[in-house]
Amino acid sequence: MNAIYQVNADELDQQFLDALKAMFKNKEIEITVYERDETAYLLRSPANRERLLRAVADVESSQNIILPEQEQFQ
Repeated sequence: MNAIYQVNADELDQQFLDALKAMFKNKEIEITVYERDETAYLLRSPANRERLLRAVADVESSQNIILPEQEQFQ
């Protein structure tokens, strides 16, 4: 069996470990931990990459900026 968990490190607790142990009971497992780079993930798709880079260019040139109604945040 293979499982991938994407969690915030602050969410790791005894309950998570107990569930992991139950899922792989009496099996040898390998645990690899690495920090996810959300930007790299989002830029991986050519369509996302183009859209995000266009949005960055718009912000840098102050074009196509949409400001929400501020009263909803008060």
